[in-house]
Amino acid sequence: MTIIASLLRNAQLPESPTERLDAELLLAAAIGKSRSYLHTWPERIVSSEAADTYTGYLQRRRSGEPVAYILGQQGFWKIDLEVAPHTLIPRPDTELLVETALELQPATPAKVLDLGTGTGAIALALAGDRPAWQVMAVDRVEEAAALAERNRQRLGLGNVQVRVSHWFDQLGDERFDLIVSNPPYIASEDPHLAAGDVRFEPSSALVAGADGLDDLRVIIAQAPQHLLPGGWLLLEHGYDQAAAVRALLTEQGFAEVASRIDLGSHERITLGRLPC
Repeated sequence: MTIIASLLRNAQLPESPTERLDAELLLAAAIGKSRSYLHTWPERIVSSEAADTYTGYLQRRRSGEPVAYILGQQGFWKIDLEVAPHTLIPRPDTELLVETALELQPATPAKVLDLGTGTGAIALALAGDRPAWQVMAVDRVEEAAALAERNRQRLGLGNVQVRVSHWFDQLGDERFDLIVSNPPYIASEDPHLAAGDVRFEPSSALVAGADGLDDLRVIIAQAPQHLLPGGWLLLEHGYDQAAAVRALLTEQGFAEVASRIDLGSHERITLGRLPC
């Protein structure tokens, strides 16, 4: 018989930058309890079946597999999302995109588009906070769109529509008050692609050409045809790409172009407004 405190003490995840947190999340899932339970009852005995499950989780994490993929879920904004290896794992930095969208667009009725939705994280976070908005979430990967739809149904958000589309390709002449996107923005030869959790995430959701700007260029070039006058375009990008994205938006005729800083003090999102 093994107690909770002993299992956590012997987790041994030295390669993880969040070793203790990972161990707690995996053990809590294995025994079907919350992390607070682990702290409240550290001397509780864990069944052999749960201990074996936890050991399996640890082995997968030691191989580098992200905790979110092991558990099949990830928290984002105010919601919990199902995740899978064919989608990017939602990250805290992307919450800046949600926060900025909510700040810029009033809570009155509006049409909003989330390009490359993946798990549906951005679209569902916005829809949950703004019931008056009609949000469309698109992804070119059918499995990703199906996953976003499952998350939508589980959260009971009737003001979201999920559709398969490669950026704007299947949207015809539809126009929106606000377009948001966290597209691929990593350069194809970036060494970060071979390190950490990113190794397990789909390259199609990460890589965008030699300089990482290929998809951002497409979105910025095509967005004016899908924005209403005065509409906003909000884009997440790499930590060192803000100046390039600002230049692209300005060249395309966007006004009020600006960048916002993330939790790590990097310019993480850039926005522009279509002139009225």
